[in-house]
Amino acid sequence: MKQFVEVHYLARSGMRQAFYDALMQSGIADKSRAEEGNEMYAYWFSPDNENELLLLEIWRDAEAVRLHGETPHFKALGDLKAEYVAENVIRRYTLTEGEQK
Repeated sequence: MKQFVEVHYLARSGMRQAFYDALMQSGIADKSRAEEGNEMYAYWFSPDNENELLLLEIWRDAEAVRLHGETPHFKALGDLKAEYVAENVIRRYTLTEGEQK
């Protein structure tokens, strides 16, 4: 079943844009979008919190999410988070059976 992943990054004060720029320069987003099973991978700036960056992901199934977590670019994300992110919250959802098409 499809998996929806919601990641809230709370960047260190004033570092949201630098974090986003580092993500783009690293190629993490492009590599993630190119993965088998990825259907959406998009970043959003919070209009209410200048330090928050939201990542929304849709994956074909739980296996695609698991494999994503084993990629070198996913592991490289840890280094960027250590430099720029104060906290992050991850929520994961499974599409209900009635919504499958």
